[in-house]
Amino acid sequence: QVQVVEYGGGLAQPGESLNLSCTARGSVFSINKMAWFRQAPGKQRELVASIKNGNTNYTDAVKGRFTISSGNTKGTAWLQMNDLKPEDTAVYYCNAQTTAGTMVIYGYWGQGTQVTVSS
Repeated sequence: QVQVVEYGGGLAQPGESLNLSCTARGSVFSINKMAWFRQAPGKQRELVASIKNGNTNYTDAVKGRFTISSGNTKGTAWLQMNDLKPEDTAVYYCNAQTTAGTMVIYGYWGQGTQVTVSS
């Protein structure tokens, strides 16, 4: 069993920065990929960024502004969000994954943390 907890989030003005952190606890030995998703009101949950073996991927909307990183301990990840925009407002979820190639075998979700960007 794996429990995932996100930290950070909150209220920011446009152009400001926020940092999200994620920690997975429990049977984390098989986790080999970390990802951040977000879900805005009335929209589907979307992948924001992912990292596996140091390789990162970003959705186009956040490229150049967000940076995902992972720690030496399995199941830890951060999302540094710079130059925030109102359209970044969403609940952000961490997903700790066990993958084989591109296939997700298991994915464990956190409870989500609210990010609101408003002046």
